[in-house]
Amino acid sequence: MFRKLKQALFQVLESSRKKIDFKNISYLPRWAILCFDSTILLIALIVTKIIIGNLQNKNLYFSYFPSSQELIVIIVNVLFFIFFRTYAGLIRHSTFIDAVKFFLASAATLITTLGIHYVYFLITKRSVFLVPEILVYAIISFCGLFLFRILVKYVFEAYVSYQEEEDQLNVLVFGTDENAIAIASALKSEKPSRYKVLGFIDKAGKNKSKEILGLPIVHLHRKAAVTLRANSAQAIILADSSLTKEESIAIVDNCLEYNFKVFRAPLISDIETNKSLSTQIEKIQIEDILERDPIKLDNKLVAKEIYNKCILVTGGAGSIGSEIVRQVANYKPKKLLILDNAETPLYKIQHEINQNFPNLDFEAVISDVRNRDTIDAVFQMYNPDVVYHAAAYKHVPLMEKHPSQAVFANVIGSKNVADMAHKYSAEKFVMVSTDKAVNPSNVMGASKRIAEIYIQALQGKLKADSKSTTQYVTTRFGNVLGSNGSVVPLFKKQIEEGGPLTITHPDIIRYFMTIPEACQLVIEAGAMGNGGEVFIFDMGEAVKIIDLAKKIIRLAGFTPYKEIDIKVIGLRPGEKLYEELLNDKSETLPTYNEKIMIAKIKSHDYEFVNNLILDLAAIAEDGSKNEIVLKMKDIVPEFLSMNSDFERLDKKIV
Repeated sequence: MFRKLKQALFQVLESSRKKIDFKNISYLPRWAILCFDSTILLIALIVTKIIIGNLQNKNLYFSYFPSSQELIVIIVNVLFFIFFRTYAGLIRHSTFIDAVKFFLASAATLITTLGIHYVYFLITKRSVFLVPEILVYAIISFCGLFLFRILVKYVFEAYVSYQEEEDQLNVLVFGTDENAIAIASALKSEKPSRYKVLGFIDKAGKNKSKEILGLPIVHLHRKAAVTLRANSAQAIILADSSLTKEESIAIVDNCLEYNFKVFRAPLISDIETNKSLSTQIEKIQIEDILERDPIKLDNKLVAKEIYNKCILVTGGAGSIGSEIVRQVANYKPKKLLILDNAETPLYKIQHEINQNFPNLDFEAVISDVRNRDTIDAVFQMYNPDVVYHAAAYKHVPLMEKHPSQAVFANVIGSKNVADMAHKYSAEKFVMVSTDKAVNPSNVMGASKRIAEIYIQALQGKLKADSKSTTQYVTTRFGNVLGSNGSVVPLFKKQIEEGGPLTITHPDIIRYFMTIPEACQLVIEAGAMGNGGEVFIFDMGEAVKIIDLAKKIIRLAGFTPYKEIDIKVIGLRPGEKLYEELLNDKSETLPTYNEKIMIAKIKSHDYEFVNNLILDLAAIAEDGSKNEIVLKMKDIVPEFLSMNSDFERLDKKIV
């Protein structure tokens, strides 16, 4: 206690050294605080006179009012308020320091007034103040000021507590294990609190206790939504670390169907101590309820592929390329090259890598894969060991309108980078492809398939000639959640605008994976490849886009077809109802990772394919759209246009 008082005195005296700034007294309502305190002093003086008057049997009413001499006491007291800066703090946040300040101000006032009294008495032999009155005043004024602070603080805290209860979300914590208990305990003690924990949900009924932390345990005998409604809860926090993916999806689907909010709590070991827990409890995202188990990767193999090597990522500022950059950076490459032709996105990823990997040697390179000379210059300057080729045009409707650009970027661009990888003896070339390259129904998919054919043909030629050690690998996967132009960001934007959500067909289905998973698979497939493989990934069950739209609406807290409508607008040019990862004639071979397979695809003669691509490039320079697409159909016979003006060209193919 003595040590605490000593620290408080030191802080008070330190603050007293500051120059008194009367402008600051009126900053916030500090002048008002001084007025309140002065009023309390006046009341304390009147109460003192009443007490002293009654003790002396003075019953005249007017004598209870302060005299001019007694007002000197108040003036002295106010001066010490200013000296000790008792006005400087917020009343509702008063602390032990404020009590010390008032005590010192009252003690200093008492000593000063007594000093004035005795000096005046020694000179004139007359009294200025009544000594008992000064002593009683000092006690009453200090108590009045102190109690006023306590009262204001109590009223404010009561008001805040009431407001918090009004704003709090009533929740049940799913789980009774150590993680769930720790989460609930932290939420209960957090101030201000965003959640009001009503109890725990025990999924298996194994916990025989009736309460945890003074809160009831509810056994999950019925659906989660019924349990929430029965307990007047508005939301559920998933905090059970043993909850399986299937169980989580079932709970989320059931809660969303009945408009209950669902949140995911972090593991206690993952909680960031510098942030409030409430901000770390996140709403369930669409990525969390994909009906597919996450893919586990061989990090040791990947590390061996990347560590202390020069890595080039083309399209490194795009949604896929930038995530590859982030993941590669974790494996400490000797140098990381981020190549893109988009200046602003490239600057953003450059800034991000600077912030997150300050010791990494990396270079942001503005270049275009369509320009063979500039790509040659990049390879000549940096001589990369591993190339991840993610640069491409990928928007189906746009490529239907501009087939020449699909040829230049996706076909010629891939050829340029692949050729330079061979010329400068890169160890590995990994191309990012798409499921739209399988039995393509649009220009974009066909352009990616032609690039695949060229990469495989080049690998076959180099192996046959034994002229290069460069290994060429292709990775093929479906739609990526959250990538630029994908359906999920579009749906979220449409929800922000009040709807409707637009889908092209009620029966359209797609395979989905998250951006980090897709990029991890690209990196691992590249590491395990020996050259010439087309890797495909187990993407789980296909998702109906209309079901995805409904889930996203419910995740946003709305009801489908009520607050947010869903509108069918018809298939876009080149779009088909479903995508394939393999064509019907393909077979697959397993790898050590059960989620990654190798597609056995027919190989092609390099000279034949190269001549076809050079012809295609020449047509793309000067030819019409029909001529370009007709040539693409010649190279890829399975390319049959759907919902497109190019459908009539299929009849010309014999």
